[in-house]
Amino acid sequence: MSDTHEFELVHDIDLAATPEQVWAAIATGPGIDSWFMGRNEIEPRVGGTTSMEMPGFTAEGSITAYEPNRHFAHRSPTAEDGSFMAFEYLIEGRDGGSTALRLVHSGILAGDWEAEYDALKKGNPLYLRSLAQYLEHFAGRTAVPVTAFGPQQSDQGVVWTAITGALGLSKDVVEGDAARLTIGGKEVTGVVDTALEPSFLGVRTDDALLRFVGRGGFILTGHHIFADVDKAAEEQAWSAWLTEVFA
Repeated sequence: MSDTHEFELVHDIDLAATPEQVWAAIATGPGIDSWFMGRNEIEPRVGGTTSMEMPGFTAEGSITAYEPNRHFAHRSPTAEDGSFMAFEYLIEGRDGGSTALRLVHSGILAGDWEAEYDALKKGNPLYLRSLAQYLEHFAGRTAVPVTAFGPQQSDQGVVWTAITGALGLSKDVVEGDAARLTIGGKEVTGVVDTALEPSFLGVRTDDALLRFVGRGGFILTGHHIFADVDKAAEEQAWSAWLTEVFA
């Protein structure tokens, strides 16, 4: 067996939403589609299955806790190398209609676990921030998840420079900066809501949460489009956009 490492990460966030709204966002397929990654399906019961599908990749798991508006947990199967991941969400209503959410992300990492652990430690708060943005600006709406991959680059610095430039931003972008891009002949404007150089850039528009995610010269989109669009056509358009950016 390869070198393994047990881990547990705990993240707390206050959300401007009711416990019912938070539950719908974290424990239903359409809700998860609207802020996390890929196309998701949830079988709503303990012992039910979870599924996240991205182009060329599907991850499945089982639900270990299901108490509506209070407690939701699921975990992946244990791989041959002993690795697995478990996610637990604890929901607590607050005065004024807000909600405290705790995410406990635990499991066992294998192989180059230090790099993966570092990515999880940085990435989890970013996705929770996307959850907060979703609940604040798009609550009650369902997104079409759009995943597209760009060509591999020599390192992440090259990726960051190209993506920020294509969005009309400086390399030293900060939250609140105005972003602008053209895709499929259409001009899109928005505001930067999340920035972690060189691996994560989020832009919020009137009808989308655009997410550019990468590591080690790898780049993909994890967009959430709150409009009636064709998923395949959107993914093709963004794939072409990324190819052009790195041409």
